Amino acid sequence: MPRLNKPSPAVSFVGRHNSGKTTLICQVISELVARGLDVGSIKHHGHVGFDIDIPGKDSYRHRVAGSRDVVVVSPDRIARITELDHEVDCDEIVQTMFNHDIVIVEGFRSSGLPVIEVMRQENQRDQAALQELLETGRIRGAMPLGFATDMPQVHEYAARNGLVHFDINDVAGIADFLQERFVRPRVTVVIQAGGESRRMGQSKALVPFLGQPLIARLVRRLSPAADEIVITTNEAEKLGFVHDLGVECPIRLVGDVFEKRGALRGICTAFEASGSPITALVACDMVFASPEVVIAEAYKLHTGGADAVVPRNSNGVEPFHGVYRTDRCLWAVREALAEGNERAKDFFDKVDMDYFEGDEVVRAAPAGGCFINTNTPEELARAQRLILEEGDR
Repeated sequence: MPRLNKPSPAVSFVGRHNSGKTTLICQVISELVARGLDVGSIKHHGHVGFDIDIPGKDSYRHRVAGSRDVVVVSPDRIARITELDHEVDCDEIVQTMFNHDIVIVEGFRSSGLPVIEVMRQENQRDQAALQELLETGRIRGAMPLGFATDMPQVHEYAARNGLVHFDINDVAGIADFLQERFVRPRVTVVIQAGGESRRMGQSKALVPFLGQPLIARLVRRLSPAADEIVITTNEAEKLGFVHDLGVECPIRLVGDVFEKRGALRGICTAFEASGSPITALVACDMVFASPEVVIAEAYKLHTGGADAVVPRNSNGVEPFHGVYRTDRCLWAVREALAEGNERAKDFFDKVDMDYFEGDEVVRAAPAGGCFINTNTPEELARAQRLILEEGDR
């Protein structure tokens, strides 16, 4: 499948002129990039009529001739110059900047993004802002997430009020905070393949589907949503071909932790095998499993702070198309197993649950069908006919 667009988390640095925010932002970006992260950035320019084009160049001539949207493309770079009728909101811009681990925004105080306020002792405007903060508890009507500053009174205020605060020169500390709190976490997609299926008459993973083993379809289908794919299986020796499917993410085959099978035990194996902070669970017979839904669920989990995001519809919840905070949910599953529980959802009461509702599913996967299970040869044949007659979803 082609690469899918993953939304990028964003955080804003704001401050007054001469506060040092641009210098700090550039240092933070360099530090994050040095750690191997993909960083995007947005700079708010407060004046009308700024230009990044050069008079005399062909792109400039296009614009002068009347083109309102000029795109310049080279083998390694692209630029776009668009004439606007109104100023674009920051969130609209962020929504177009896909597939970054984080987007650093300079300015846009009222964007609704988490804000780090940059303040410097020697800047007179920051001294005035300090007085506003001490008198009103706000700066320009808003409360930032935290501060980067060399002003002792600001550090004292932040500590009293439970806000994060950094020395303005502590680039590594700021980068650590951003990496822990905002950077898009890796996602392991676990495909639970099990082994012999009584109703299918053979291993579901190996049953032919549209000319390929079913597990090959699931791997190719879900790889755009995954930083890693783990297949839990009792027949790893038969599934070695998955390493030759040509997907970009690494694949691991992992055996069950427990001798006795069961839904909750399988989930425990999945969480123990995961190499990422977030784990998505998918059953190998979900022929229309949606990478778009996994991506949207993972973003909701990361930005919302819950321990799990699970689809919910009129039929109830769908644990095997949900996403989970690996460490927290592994602890909960172990507790549930120790209490004698066996069903997939028997650990839900031990974690902070959020749900991916029907309208969210439709937005992410409008073609539908992503929760369909094919448990018998007849159901598998129906799914195959549906694709042949109506096209894939």
